[in-house]
Amino acid sequence: MEKCKLIQVESPEKGAEKFYQLIKEELEHNRLHVLGLATGSTMIPVYKKLTESELDFSDVTTFNLDEYVGLPASSPNSYAYFMNEHLFNKKTFKETNIPDGTAENLEEECKRYEQALQDAKLDIQLLGVGENGHIAFNEPGTPKDSVTHVAQLTDSTLGVNSQYFENDEKIPNTALTMGIASIMSAKKLVLLAFGEKKRPAIEKVLEGKIDPDWTITYLLEHGNVTIITDLEF
Repeated sequence: MEKCKLIQVESPEKGAEKFYQLIKEELEHNRLHVLGLATGSTMIPVYKKLTESELDFSDVTTFNLDEYVGLPASSPNSYAYFMNEHLFNKKTFKETNIPDGTAENLEEECKRYEQALQDAKLDIQLLGVGENGHIAFNEPGTPKDSVTHVAQLTDSTLGVNSQYFENDEKIPNTALTMGIASIMSAKKLVLLAFGEKKRPAIEKVLEGKIDPDWTITYLLEHGNVTIITDLEF
């Protein structure tokens, strides 16, 4: 576990504060130009903290981890909508990038997105983790050399994520997602995990062994990972 720094906090709000401090320091030292972002309820206090802060992101380019296939940015259930609502409409960035789940040719869109990602070079990638240990939509068994691709979502993920869907819109069973290798190309990884449902995933990392059925464990091979959690171990 030497490769993963574990920061324990009292609450998601305290976790958001820790992430804010980390980002602030990187900006002040001119080390943050390209930032990878994530979605989901874990990120809401984080983006609230960033939008209420004085931080200037006008020279920062962002890349989001994933997007559902078939949902336009106007859908309240799309990740583009989530990002606009919680961050992009409130803070100015140099450029923002989200995979286009409505692209006519999804394979070409994946190639285009991956190329843009590699050209830009991520300084920091923000991550959450699914209850089954997935990072982005890299479900159990996703190869570690995977790049941006179309992912088939598991029943576990569909079950968890469907609770967030509004207007009776059906949750798509596929999504565009950065791959494991895409994520691992970032200079620094920061993963946030709050609540008991995330305990099994963090315990897997703490075991210190790679398990392809828990894609979060690939982070052990990175070398610069910070995990911020309200769980006690």
